Amino acid sequence: MAFNTEPRYSHGQAPRTAVVLCNLGTPDEATAPALRRYLAEFLGDGRVVEIPKAIWALILHGIILRVRPAKSAVKYASIWTSEGSPLKAWTEKQATLLRGYLGERGHQVTVRYAMRYGNPSMPAVLDELKAQGVTRILILPAYPQYSGTTTASVFDAVAHWGLKTRHLPEFRFINRYHDDPGYIEALAKRVRQHWMHQGQGDHLIMSFHGVPERTLMLGDPYHCECHKTGRLLAERLGLSKDRYTVTFQSRFGKAKWLEPYTEPTLVAKAQAGLKSVDVICPGFTSDCLETLEEIRMEAQEAFKHAGGQQFQYIDCLNDSPDWIRALTDLTERHLQGWPTQQADDPMAWTESRARALAMGAKD
Repeated sequence: MAFNTEPRYSHGQAPRTAVVLCNLGTPDEATAPALRRYLAEFLGDGRVVEIPKAIWALILHGIILRVRPAKSAVKYASIWTSEGSPLKAWTEKQATLLRGYLGERGHQVTVRYAMRYGNPSMPAVLDELKAQGVTRILILPAYPQYSGTTTASVFDAVAHWGLKTRHLPEFRFINRYHDDPGYIEALAKRVRQHWMHQGQGDHLIMSFHGVPERTLMLGDPYHCECHKTGRLLAERLGLSKDRYTVTFQSRFGKAKWLEPYTEPTLVAKAQAGLKSVDVICPGFTSDCLETLEEIRMEAQEAFKHAGGQQFQYIDCLNDSPDWIRALTDLTERHLQGWPTQQADDPMAWTESRARALAMGAKD
């Protein structure tokens, strides 16, 4: 087996700790060629599409990648910003803020962000950290609810990198935080702030990303964890069961996915006489194509076309201070036992916090 070129080991080297915040990914540009590269990597992951590889390769490269990139590029263009992809911009800000908040608590660690698909890739980020002498790495997926299609795929990327690495860092991996009190409270505050400024709708839809129903039958806990998040959030908001609905979006292909589906649910409620609705996507910690285009644009249009009048989309957690504090609490718990007080640059966290404050995430 060929190993990657690695820095020469230095005896007596001080241990260094890093945190890698990993999100799903995004194309480099809102263009068909960029979408083709991104979708080939994303949909080529056997964790994402569990169809025999040879059969799926024919479908993916013979049909999907010939048609879908151009259509997806138009959708991405509708949400693209001066900073590029919203998902990438928010994830980068979260990593910067997390480093600053950890530094305020005395944890002098390196914090980087990576994408499971696209750039910066997990292998590239791990190569960079190893070159810097990092010896301990905490992997923090941006998925509160565990799924083999997402969380486990991040582990695959780390493990694949490890196959070509001679001197492995020590790894820790956060699987889930769907019921973490800080995460739930950050969601609740997001909703309350929205209601305070925009008013409260008659019903709250909690839309999670969908997965094929067969994953539930095969033992994936995602469905149950989404419903637990929804229940805990409703309890924090004081909502009775008839005031909220957990739904699933982003269905792909003809197979049955987790139900109820988000858009048909909105249409049915509008047709039944519901006039105003609020929609939040608790499983997404950063706004992205699935929240900004699929929900805020497409789902809103469907709801109003079916007779609904007021549709309010509630932003994802993004860089809200409550969320960054919850993320810091979560990270701090999983760093226990690792010395994080020794840094080559004792001023690093101060500089990072200054950047964080400059971004506007003040307490």
